Amino acid sequence: MKIILHWFLRAVAVLITAYLLPGIVVESFFVALVVAVVLGFLNMVVKPILVILTLPINILTLGLFTLVINAGLILLTSTLVEGFLVSSFWWALLFSLILSLVNGILNIFEPKENK
Repeated sequence: MKIILHWFLRAVAVLITAYLLPGIVVESFFVALVVAVVLGFLNMVVKPILVILTLPINILTLGLFTLVINAGLILLTSTLVEGFLVSSFWWALLFSLILSLVNGILNIFEPKENK
């Protein structure tokens, strides 16, 4: 149940962020669910590989190149998911920044584990 709630909140975050940015289009809630899954998969599998491969430039830019990687993953998600459109790299960069902010706010509604 916790995984489904997490997935649902990530999809809501995608919808909220797309609503705030005119350069991002999400056609439906189902598309937002698919975007949440694809983006989560890319962040889990592809992003660590890209961070390791770009470690020298990441060190040189004091970690700011990670923002470029995030924007690139959002653009890749846009090409993989029908109904999710990102107009440019800059919208993808802004989308990644605002999405992380909205995700942080929505984390308040996730149940915490009792230890």
